Amino acid sequence: MGEYFDISPMLSEQTAVFPGDTPLERSVQMGWAQGHHLELSTLKATVHLGAHADAPSHYHKGGIGIGERDLSFYYGEAQVVRLRAPKGQRIDLSEWGNRVVNSPRVLIETGSFPDPNKWNSDFNSLHPDLIQYLGDCGVKLVGIDTPSIDPAEDKDLKSHQRVAKLNLAILEGLVLSGVPEGKYHLIALPLRLKGFDASPVRAILLPLKNP
Repeated sequence: MGEYFDISPMLSEQTAVFPGDTPLERSVQMGWAQGHHLELSTLKATVHLGAHADAPSHYHKGGIGIGERDLSFYYGEAQVVRLRAPKGQRIDLSEWGNRVVNSPRVLIETGSFPDPNKWNSDFNSLHPDLIQYLGDCGVKLVGIDTPSIDPAEDKDLKSHQRVAKLNLAILEGLVLSGVPEGKYHLIALPLRLKGFDASPVRAILLPLKNP
């Protein structure tokens, strides 16, 4: 495939999930160590695990499941930007500043959830006004390197609701440290899970042939 950035965390039983959600668990039905002729295992976990795509049904009553989502949201030109805000705060238009939106997908690196295996609730999230601005600029997917585009304790999910209003797509839990700002080709396809509210993705960024 050539050069690419893998922006998905390694998934394991140590991968952090929202408190109260289902962590990854692997059980082995058959294995070489037991003298079997093959390795066979079962995975149990939240679908909001690591790098994942939220379905509209997760935050909007009556929204479609991830298996019904148009895949064109999740591949194509993407812009990586690095934004900083105080711990626990929503990133708003003041942090965005005078940056130009030049791709239909924007991936935001906040640096506020540095270890995918260690939960911290004071990660940065996104302000609904920033979501609105990006949508008005033609963005159709917003990604972030934290577990959610809303604060950990927020029940109103204002940014998710703004995403629903604008019919945008969401990627959360990305690993963007070490990825230079700029334009890439994103591939982050969710599984075709009927009725599910999210899906883990294996997200990668490829250099653009003609940036």
